[in-house]
Amino acid sequence: MGKWLGQNKSNGASEEWIGFLDDGVKLEGTLELAGTFRIDGRIKGTVKANERLHLGENSFVEGEIEGSEISVAGKVKGDIHCTGRVAILASGVVEGDVHTSSLVIEPGGVLDGRCHMRRDSRSSAGVPSEEEPTAGLVAQEIHAAE
Repeated sequence: MGKWLGQNKSNGASEEWIGFLDDGVKLEGTLELAGTFRIDGRIKGTVKANERLHLGENSFVEGEIEGSEISVAGKVKGDIHCTGRVAILASGVVEGDVHTSSLVIEPGGVLDGRCHMRRDSRSSAGVPSEEEPTAGLVAQEIHAAE
């Protein structure tokens, strides 16, 4: 989890924490985030994160999530669209489809849906992006085929 904290700027992103929603907070609608953000509350709607998004153990999101790097330690009921890596941590549950180029599911983490893997911009080398359904991904980092 050390990568989620700190000021690693190697990928060009600022990783500046812009805030969090604590346990007990409920939000309905669209949440648009311009920096690294943590959610421990409940959201019904759409979450759009330009940088990193961490869903804590007490989080519950019902709706679509878009982001560049997403970690799930709570529960998501809806689809995730990610340009970078999605990590479903040991306590995380995702009920919906995941669209990403990199997926990590820790032992105990649950994906109840389909994973659509696509090549990221670094590996495509002029080849159009393709989506490939993937099943049975547990306890390892998976990258789209090059």
